[in-house]
Amino acid sequence: MSAGPSSSGAALRAALLLDTQCTLGEAATWCARSGRFYWTDIEGARLWRFDPDDGASTSWSMPERLATFALCANPRYLLLGLATHLAFFDLTSGKTQRIVDVEPGLNTRVNDGRCDRQGRFVFGTKDEGAPAQPVGGFYRLNHDLSLERLPLPAPAISNSIAFSPDGATMYYCDSKVPEIRACDYRADGSVGNDRQFTRVGDAGVEPDGSTVDRDGGLWNAQWGGARVVRYGPDGVETERVEVPTAQPSCVALGGPELGTLYITSARADLDAAALATDTHAGGVFVATLARRGLPEPEFQGAPA
Repeated sequence: MSAGPSSSGAALRAALLLDTQCTLGEAATWCARSGRFYWTDIEGARLWRFDPDDGASTSWSMPERLATFALCANPRYLLLGLATHLAFFDLTSGKTQRIVDVEPGLNTRVNDGRCDRQGRFVFGTKDEGAPAQPVGGFYRLNHDLSLERLPLPAPAISNSIAFSPDGATMYYCDSKVPEIRACDYRADGSVGNDRQFTRVGDAGVEPDGSTVDRDGGLWNAQWGGARVVRYGPDGVETERVEVPTAQPSCVALGGPELGTLYITSARADLDAAALATDTHAGGVFVATLARRGLPEPEFQGAPA
């Protein structure tokens, strides 16, 4: 169903897995515990799950737009990053339990997020205005469910949040700026030495969601570029996966050996003419890699 790794150095090409036609597919997440792939359609306010063992897809309607989420140490729950607040979601009952509001009073919503290696949820927000302005923030939900703002530059559209295998480096970006940044990220939660990690040089291409492989490479979905690019720990491009849709949005490494690249995508902002040729926009795509991923960290907090 997907292209295999190339020995010639040519770019791999992803293949369509699910033609879900999400308006804004995002938050690609592989659950190694259950062997299932999760993602969200933000604008559709729907959580999706795919089981590769039987090919079945399941979805849940959300109380508002679901931007991001995290696996929890208790497998019954997911931690949701809804547009205006964080909440726990009970996969058994379908009920949500509100945790905390995010940026009340601002015209922003929750956007990208991942758990750090200590099992704390780090996420950012985006401005809902047009054009988006750098008025959002980056935050961390701690194990005790306290929320704190990280001392990082305010983004217009937060994205690319990911952590190195040892947890000592955090990656992030503002998608309106053609670069991915890195900062030192200490076990006590403090951050420092904020710096440019790499630049995305093509006009009209924006860095979006990322994941990190076990060798420390950062895989970044590039909105408008029809591609996923891997950067080594030094920020230099090492591999590229072509995606047959214009707006790949997020990536996860999954499958039994964590060698399958799952890629979400979006139909948002594509006009009728573009959709006539980009017929699988909003679908989920896959490619088989020689690289291997890491299990997604689980949020260590719990519902009251």
